[in-house]
Amino acid sequence: MKYFLNFIFFLFLTSSLQSQEVVWLDANLEKTSQDKADFYRIDEKLEGEIIYYYKKRTKFRKVFYTKGKLNGLFYEYYETGELKETGVYENGLREGIWKEFYKGGKIKSKGKYTNGEKVGIWKVFYKNDK
Repeated sequence: MKYFLNFIFFLFLTSSLQSQEVVWLDANLEKTSQDKADFYRIDEKLEGEIIYYYKKRTKFRKVFYTKGKLNGLFYEYYETGELKETGVYENGLREGIWKEFYKGGKIKSKGKYTNGEKVGIWKVFYKNDK
């Protein structure tokens, strides 16, 4: 009986994954065909946590949406999987401290956004620590 229930669960899980739609996206994250795509995401809906992938199947972005607008933590990655940029969106606009990183993890720049606009002093760091 236990094996039967596990088998039924497995069938349910695989069928639900297969029913999810792959949305192919161009460099501007606009819908396109698979052969012209640079990125993709699973599912049409933009609500909650959404992960975008490079066409080579590595993570490109991890973002959060509320009512179709960016709202919450934002992470962008290099194709190698290393963190490239991080920050927060509020109601579709960049807000608070944002950081950009070089490959290898060293910080590239750091500054603050208010209502989607850069404000204050932005620090830029060079790869050679100078």
